[in-house]
Order: sequence, then C-alpha cells, then structure tokens
Amino acid sequence: MAKFRVTVDVEAFQMTRERRMNKEDWPEWLIAAWNGDNDEAGTLQRISLESQLPDSLEIITRKGEERVLWGDYIVRGVTGELLTVAKDVFELTYEEVL
Repeated sequence: MAKFRVTVDVEAFQMTRERRMNKEDWPEWLIAAWNGDNDEAGTLQRISLESQLPDSLEIITRKGEERVLWGDYIVRGVTGELLTVAKDVFELTYEEVL
C-alpha cells in the first residue's frame, strides 16, 4: 500500500464554546461561511434553532453535513472547502506555519 503526505498549507480555527458565542476571533472565511445560505455547501450553521446557546454547529459539505464538536478544528482547504478535524487528529497531523 502506498503512503502519502499532505504538503499544502491550510487555514484552521479551533471552535470552542467561548468562541462560538464571541465571533470577534473568527477569521473572515468562517464569518462568510456563517453568513452563507443555509444548507448550501461551504456554510457553517446551527443544527437546531430551538437548542439553547451555545448550540451545536455543523458544516454543510458537498458530501453532506459534518458536525462540529467543541474543541474540533474547522479547516479551510486549498480549494476553500471546509471540514472538521478532531483536536487530537489535528494536533498529530498539522504543524503550525510561522
């Protein structure tokens, strides 16, 4: 079996309960995803409008919905697509670029 290494830079933002409620740290690309049309690929939205805040979030992708858990990273890929990466997987896989 062949092995592969990811060799591109991506942007990422760790979503926490505190950051969910205060968008001042959100990058512009995440704010744009939040303000996008509901149920459109590339958007970030609430799972249930009836739930109490801070509520659960999901990313709408071309393949369906991806739930964002507290502590997960929201990654913006090389083509602008959004995906979630669990904190432990993110820390093992990604290295900060300075």
